[in-house]
Amino acid sequence: MNKLRAAIVEDEIPAARLLRTLLARLRPAWEIEVLPGSVEEAVQWFAVNPHPDLLFLDIQLADGTSFDLLSQVRPSSAEIFTTAYDEYAVRAFSVNSIDYILKPVDEERLAESIERYETLRERILRPDDYLETLLDALQRREKRFRTRFLIAGVDRFLTLPVEEVAYFYSENKVTTAVTFAGRNHVVDLPLSRLEEQLDPDRFFRANRQVLLSVGAIERIEPYFNGKVSVAVRPPHKEKITVSEERVPLFKSWLNY
Repeated sequence: MNKLRAAIVEDEIPAARLLRTLLARLRPAWEIEVLPGSVEEAVQWFAVNPHPDLLFLDIQLADGTSFDLLSQVRPSSAEIFTTAYDEYAVRAFSVNSIDYILKPVDEERLAESIERYETLRERILRPDDYLETLLDALQRREKRFRTRFLIAGVDRFLTLPVEEVAYFYSENKVTTAVTFAGRNHVVDLPLSRLEEQLDPDRFFRANRQVLLSVGAIERIEPYFNGKVSVAVRPPHKEKITVSEERVPLFKSWLNY
């Protein structure tokens, strides 16, 4: 079997190096190449090189977007996108079952994305109308976030509206949604994926274990080493803290 060939299109050199390092660590058998970070140069590269199996595309390139590149090149590759945050991209990827990763790239999230690609590889590569569908959806600027969850019960399923969730927490690789009514429901998604699918005006990733709804916050208090602690309702069994580095972002989010 031929080695899988992956290529990175990213106009920020440090970000490209980080992604390549993480990919090489996670999949050392892959052939990984970093392509020029502009639409014009990447188009020239595709004109004279075989298309890779998998493309990691930054959305905003030096002279345009990766959508411009896809329109011109029509690659035979599967695509995983990286983005600092783009509201219409979130909708497009969720609609079309294309994966995307928020920047800065987290190794755990990248591993999930690779595993998803490997599982779905035959389906992703590629129905005749795949690229047309993808490009059409990517260009829609309608904002859409997850509104509900399907929760498995003992003998039935139930729907859990997002507005009923006070916070999510992760423990032993299990994600639990805690409602304002104090009920707990297991959700079959890691916090990293929830963070991408939920409205960022409503939810904030306090730390690696907790994703908060703004409506759950009762008070904020100073904590050690520049951190703050957050009291929520219903109370969480562990103290919730926000790191010193994320405190300014947290305050800005609360004041939005």
